[in-house]
Amino acid sequence: MTLQSGRDGESTPDGESRSGAGRDPRPTRRGVLLGVGLAGLGGVLAGCSTAAVPYDASEAGVPPNGPAPGAMPSSGAMTSPAAPGSGAMSSSPAPRGGQASRPARKKAKPKPKGTVLGATSDIPVGGGAIYSTAKVVVTQPASGQYKAFSAVCTHVGCLVNKVTSGTIDCPCHGSEFKITNGAVVTGPAPSPLPARQIKIVDDQVVLL
Repeated sequence: MTLQSGRDGESTPDGESRSGAGRDPRPTRRGVLLGVGLAGLGGVLAGCSTAAVPYDASEAGVPPNGPAPGAMPSSGAMTSPAAPGSGAMSSSPAPRGGQASRPARKKAKPKPKGTVLGATSDIPVGGGAIYSTAKVVVTQPASGQYKAFSAVCTHVGCLVNKVTSGTIDCPCHGSEFKITNGAVVTGPAPSPLPARQIKIVDDQVVLL
């Protein structure tokens, strides 16, 4: 057996030289593990943030008082105001009670119950006015004093037609009645004119 040099001329038993040209080209296990470890370390370093983190921040890097006012959103998306008609709620304060403010409306005066005969100005002092439709005669014996009676004569049922000289006169047979109480002044009417109930509302005569 011929010995050859093992180190740059050192001999080996099998006759092969230990020079670089005769080494196994496959990587060793130690080299593979070393390469994987370096690659993992590089990925960790690349994922780390280079931004400054406060001393008392949480694990996520958030300060105890929350993010700074000028900090950008972590996702990198910019927020923009909602466009008109997008359904976003208005920032203006709503009126209390959930209703829009409305101008106050003036309350209308309630209409008087009964039938309005006419204005008080139509009834002269010492005289009266005859309302044929309602069959009522209204007199004013003294200023501001109003009386009302049936306009149907108690003789044969004719309607009286005038108020003059302090009496209510019937045109059929000449019966006359007092404007103060409807009593008979001149016959043939057998009984006074029945009284009717009225009231004055806003200078109007209302038949009750």
